[in-house]
Amino acid sequence: MRIGADVPVSLPDDSQESDHELLPHPPIRRMSGMPMTAPQIYVSFPGTAREALSFYGHVFGGELALHTYEDFGRSDGPGNAIAHGVLSGVVALAGSDAGAGGKTVRFEGMMLSLLGTAEPAVLHEWFDKLADGGSVIDPLTPKPWGASDGQVVDRYGLHWLVGYEPGL
Repeated sequence: MRIGADVPVSLPDDSQESDHELLPHPPIRRMSGMPMTAPQIYVSFPGTAREALSFYGHVFGGELALHTYEDFGRSDGPGNAIAHGVLSGVVALAGSDAGAGGKTVRFEGMMLSLLGTAEPAVLHEWFDKLADGGSVIDPLTPKPWGASDGQVVDRYGLHWLVGYEPGL
């Protein structure tokens, strides 16, 4: 079964007996109008979204758009809290300040992978910037299997895996 344009969907056998009809819809698009090619990370920060997203903008470059609770007419937090922020660029991520009583970022058993996403010199620069104020779990160095990789938890609690294959 296909829903929308070029969005294949596999349904379990028992779903055919459902009273709910799936309606076609257009493909999901990012704000830029381009088709979404991968999931985008969206982080709920504990009141630090402005600082965190600005930090990631400094690390990766790109364009940062921030919208406050006041901009969106929200009253469940301070007017200057971030209701929605997006970093668009080579590395894209989004986030907001959690609303009252909302859960905030907690990374366990998951890493954000930047394996092979840029030239080695750029990956080393990103790693060093992510490590500033964070914790290096495993230095970005050559490994016995021939690749270079490392892990870092940045100052906002995101766990990154950074690396590359030699000669690439």
